[in-house]
Amino acid sequence: MSDRLLDMEESTTQTGPKGVINDWRRFKLESMDQENLPPAKKELLRQMSSPGKPKEDGRSGLNRKMSVQEYELLKEEDEGCLKKYRKRCMQEMHDKLSFGPRFEGVHELDSGEAFLEVIEKEHYSTVVVVHIYKVGVKGCEELNNCLDCLALEYPSVKFCRIDAVSSGAAERFSDEVLPTLLVYKAGDLLGNFLACTQHLTEEFFATDVEAFLNSYGLLPEKELAGMEDEEENDVE
Repeated sequence: MSDRLLDMEESTTQTGPKGVINDWRRFKLESMDQENLPPAKKELLRQMSSPGKPKEDGRSGLNRKMSVQEYELLKEEDEGCLKKYRKRCMQEMHDKLSFGPRFEGVHELDSGEAFLEVIEKEHYSTVVVVHIYKVGVKGCEELNNCLDCLALEYPSVKFCRIDAVSSGAAERFSDEVLPTLLVYKAGDLLGNFLACTQHLTEEFFATDVEAFLNSYGLLPEKELAGMEDEEENDVE
């Protein structure tokens, strides 16, 4: 095996069991408070993070077995560090598997042309949620506030809003059918909810709108939601 190929193996995160152990060792070293560690423990962690250097070379060093001493050290105060490591791995996996654009906040559409453009030209993998509203109509302002919150929690979804008057469709979207939620993907209409607040309680929140959309399977999985909930429960 050439030196170049060996260097590539050492610099690339390994995916097998031995590679995971070595990746964890490096993460452990980076996460610990180096200033307050005893010299002996600091040296052991350094050896764990670089098992092939300086005394061991090549694959035999990189893939050596974890010693009992190292195993005992890994058990010490590992809960918080392990959760951070798992979260990092999940984020890396998500970044590799996810594709398509990302969005921040709710996009304002100022015309019917802008409405058609966002439906027809958005990335085929993107879910587009459009709120058609009118100032003064009950529920419209509350729904706008809810979408502001959901846009932060679902950055892969493109949330938009447009005033029925600005869209040029005020006659079609009368006050009786507002607020309206339209959901599109790849140009196809997946959901058409006229007077959508009739499906919600009189006083509703972002979680209620989220549950309503999820009941039709229109929202993707929340990113790292399970891991974040687990960490919050541990803190409590």
